[in-house]
Order: sequence, then structure tokens, then C-alpha cells
Amino acid sequence: MISRIYRESLGLLTDVYQLTMIYGYWKKGINNKEACFDLFFRENPFQGSYAVSCGLEYVIDYLKNVKFTSEDIKYLKNLKTDNGEYLFDDKFLQFLKQFKFKCNIDAIEEGRLVFPHEPLIRITGPLYQCQLLETPLLNMINFQTLIATKASRMYLVAGDDPILEFGLRRAQGFDGALAASRAAFIGGCSKTSNLLAGKLFGIPVSGTHSHSWVLSFDSEEEAFRSYSEVMPDNCILLVDTYDTIKGVKNAIRIAKELKKKGKKLIGIRIDSGDLAYLSNKARQLLDQENLQEVQIFASNALDEHVLTTLKNQKSKISFWGIGTKLVTAYDQPSLEAVYKLSAIKDTNGHWVKKLKLSEQKNKINNPGVLQVRRFRKDDRFYGDMIYEINSDSDNTIMVDPNDQTKSKTFSYDIFDHEDLLKPIFSNGQCVYNAPSIFDMKSNLLKELTFLDNSIKRLYNPHIYPVGLEQSLYETKTSMILELRSK
Repeated sequence: MISRIYRESLGLLTDVYQLTMIYGYWKKGINNKEACFDLFFRENPFQGSYAVSCGLEYVIDYLKNVKFTSEDIKYLKNLKTDNGEYLFDDKFLQFLKQFKFKCNIDAIEEGRLVFPHEPLIRITGPLYQCQLLETPLLNMINFQTLIATKASRMYLVAGDDPILEFGLRRAQGFDGALAASRAAFIGGCSKTSNLLAGKLFGIPVSGTHSHSWVLSFDSEEEAFRSYSEVMPDNCILLVDTYDTIKGVKNAIRIAKELKKKGKKLIGIRIDSGDLAYLSNKARQLLDQENLQEVQIFASNALDEHVLTTLKNQKSKISFWGIGTKLVTAYDQPSLEAVYKLSAIKDTNGHWVKKLKLSEQKNKINNPGVLQVRRFRKDDRFYGDMIYEINSDSDNTIMVDPNDQTKSKTFSYDIFDHEDLLKPIFSNGQCVYNAPSIFDMKSNLLKELTFLDNSIKRLYNPHIYPVGLEQSLYETKTSMILELRSK
């Protein structure tokens, strides 16, 4: 089944209603109308104040290869309604079979800090193609952005301590595990235990041994000695199978034996119990034997909140192995990004702004063909302004969308600025050279230093300023008033 899945084309990796809408556009002769859609999220994940963009390389690969094969068409041909009628006619299916991607894609690069309501991806092109992309793009961006954000939060708490991603066995399927390993590395993790992720993405790999290794021998000491003989240059010993303190003492004996051979014990791992107390006791015992080079690894249901507690308790942990609560985004399983039509061209070729009205203010999208401009001064981010690229306005006044009485003015004489949405595809052709995941990670870690500490804190963070350029705010307000009056 696995090999079959990954030989399949991905044209059908979408929801049924996407194709029924495309069928409708085709039937009505409007399938080639030029449209603009935005992919964005409405609220920061994990009760934080930022997110980390991730998943774009998956999107690029998908768009380079998306098609409808003969087998796909055969499957669609046999679909029927509840009344027993065929869902699609043959001419439409032939139209799908000739599908060739021809949209323009602009996106915020991976490893960038992003905030609510900012378009992460802007898609312009034939209406039916834009519509087809909704589900797969959300699938790819939602998850990886969520995991990269989670990893970055742990990175900020861990400080100089490396974080090791150990989540493969608890991840949502093998494809979810691979995406999680990739996103976690971009978000700040140092290594992964997932060998396939290491091979596919070039992520450094790391691992120790499990309790079963110790249980396979007559004694813990014998198990440790045997492992050190097999892995003299990569020896990390799991010390909590029976009694953690006794396990540390056994590990010390092995460390001394390795020293005599010109080798060294890299570390010990604690996977249960009071990690603060046990790490301090272990450090004491190791240092008494002049084994300061032996590092202490910890695992066991860790996340950024547990890390904070252990740091505050002055634990002596040097490496953090994090699995379940990272790769599953344990406390928030979805970013809940959305994909909305923001503009469509009329018969005269003019963009007509579109807005979805809602009783919930947060669910009203921003209309138009949008761009995000970030203002910076002295290596500090000061705010992001969403603006309409076809507007004649060169206004630098940014209005808080939640409170019109609040605004900021960014003078180009004082602030540096950058437009975040970069060209990725032009008329269906990829024009973007993706950086390595190492560069993505490096850029993120640098950007995190540009955020004020009040924004990065875990609890009750300050909200980073994101607003609408004044004329966009006024346009959106007038559209809302007009729609409500009907």
C-alpha cells in the first residue's frame, strides 16, 4: 500500500467539492477568469505571538508534478451521485486530463516569522486552477508551519542546549513524521532520530539505545559494556531501566573503561522520574569522577513548558530529546489556516475586490491583491503592513484592524522595509531557487533575535503590530458597510 500511494499522481489529493466547483466553473464558462486567492491563518498558535512559515518546498514539488492521469480520469468517470447519475461528463474529464499548471505563485519564504491575516501564499491565475490548489496547499502549509513554530518555542527556552527530535513513533503516519522532522529542524531542532528524514532532507541524525537493550543482558553493567564495545565513538547510555542513580554509577564505570582506550562516553540519558533532581545528582556523580565531558540527555514527554520548569529548577540537562509533544503539536493539533478568494478580474480585465462577510470580525478577509511589508530598524522588527499592490496609495500609515483609533506611521527615511511575498511560480514555471533547510533554519534563528523579548515569551506575550495600510483599511470598511446595508 505504501509504495502504491507514492506512485500515485496527486491530482486527486483534494476534496470532492473542489472538483464539483471546478465542474461548475467549466459548465458556466468562467473557469479561465483570472482570480486571486490568499492562504493565511487567523490566530497565532499555542497562545503565542508569532508563527514560522514552513512547507513551501513541498508546495513547489507538488505544483511541478500535479496532473490527472488516465487512472485518475477513469476513477472520476465512475463516480455517481446518490441518484445514480454520473457526477461528471466526459468532456469535462477530458478537460481535466489536459490540465497544465499555469498560475502565478508568490509566497513568504520558509523560516520567516509570520503573523495572523498575512498572506503566506498568494495565488493568481485561472479560477479553476486556483480552486484546485486550496486543499493540498492548506494540507502542506498548515502542518509544517505548526510544527516549525512549536520547535522554535522549544528552541527559545532551551537556549544553547541542542534539541533532538525523537517523534517518529508517535507521529501521524510516516508522511506526517517526515514532514514533522523537516519542519522541526527548520524551527530550531539540531538533529532527528528519523533516518529516512535524514536521508531525504539532509538532517543530521542521532540516537541512543532503548530499555530493551539493557533487558537483553543479564545485568545493566554488561549491557552498557557491550554497547560501548559496539559503539565506542557514539556511546550514550540509557540509565533508568532499573534504578537511575545505580545506572549512572554503572555508566561511570564504562566511561572510565572507555577513557583507558582513548575513547569517551558521550553522555547518559534519563527517560523517567524527577528530571531536575536526577540530572543534578548525575552531574554531581560524574564530576566527582572527573567526567565533566559526559553530557546529560533527557527525554520523557517534554515540551516548552516542561523545559521552562526544568530550567528554572537549575537542572543539569544538556540535550533535550523531544518527541510526541513536538511532532503532534500536542496542545494545538491544527493551525487552522484558510484559503480565501480576495479578487477576480471582470470582463474588462480590471481586478474586482472580494470580501467574505461574517458575524465574527476575525473571519472577514482582506480584499484585493495583497502584499506584506515588514519594517525594521537597528536589527529590530517594528511592524508588518498589509497593502494592496494595485493601489495608487503610497501611504505608510498602518491602521490596527481591530481598533481604528490605533495607527502607526513608518517613514521610509527612518525604517528599512522588505516585501515578504516573493515570486515562486510565473505562469506555471518555477522561478525560485529554494535555499537549503540549513539556510532556512539559520535565517529563522536570526529573525528571532529581531523580535522583542516581550513578543517571544511563552506566557501572555506582547502582540506584534500587524495592520492594514490606511487606504486598504478604508476600502475594507466601506465594503463591509455596503454589504451589510443590502
